[in-house]
Amino acid sequence: MAKNILICGVGGQGTVLAAKVLSQAAVMKGERVLSAETIGMAQRGGSVVSHVRIGDDVYSPLIPKGQADIIIAFEAAEAVRNIDFLKKGGMVIVNKKVVQPTTASLTGITFSEDEMISFLEKNCKVTAVDTEKACQELGSTKIVNMILLGAACTTGLVDKNQLKDALKELVKPAFYELNVKAVDYWK
Repeated sequence: MAKNILICGVGGQGTVLAAKVLSQAAVMKGERVLSAETIGMAQRGGSVVSHVRIGDDVYSPLIPKGQADIIIAFEAAEAVRNIDFLKKGGMVIVNKKVVQPTTASLTGITFSEDEMISFLEKNCKVTAVDTEKACQELGSTKIVNMILLGAACTTGLVDKNQLKDALKELVKPAFYELNVKAVDYWK
C-alpha cells in the first residue's frame, strides 16, 4: 500500500531537505520511492511543494489530488493552499508560524495563524506545532524541517529511527546531533 506525503512551505524553509530525508529513510528500508518538487518562485519566498510517494504500487512522482495521507506544512497558509491534496481522513502537521507573503506588504492584506489553523481544523485532523518555541529551546532556527518531521512520526507513516539513519547520510556531521534533537523534540 502506498504512502503519500506532501510537504509544503515557502522557499528557504528546508522543505526540499525534508523530502530528501523522508525519501532516503524509505530507500534505506528497501522501499520504492518516487518524489518530485514543484518549486516555482522559491528563491523569492514563493511556494515550494514536494511530493514523496512510497510503495510498490506507485507509478508517478506526483500525488493526485485527494490522495495524500499526510501534509507536512512548514507554513499554515501553504497547508490551506494545498488542502485539496489531502485524502479523506488524512492528517495535516502544520507549523503554527505564518509567513506573510511579500504581496501582503504591498496590499496591506494579511492573515493570521488562528484563521489558517481554524480553517484546517474544520476540514481535517490537525497537529499544530509551535516551531518557534522548539527552535528557541533547541538553540537554532534552522531545524524547523526536522521538528516537523519528528511530529509527523506520530502518524505512523514515518519512523524516527529511519529518519535519524537518513540524516547520517544527508547532513554534515557537525549538524547531525542538532537535527536528531529536532526529530526527537516532538513526543
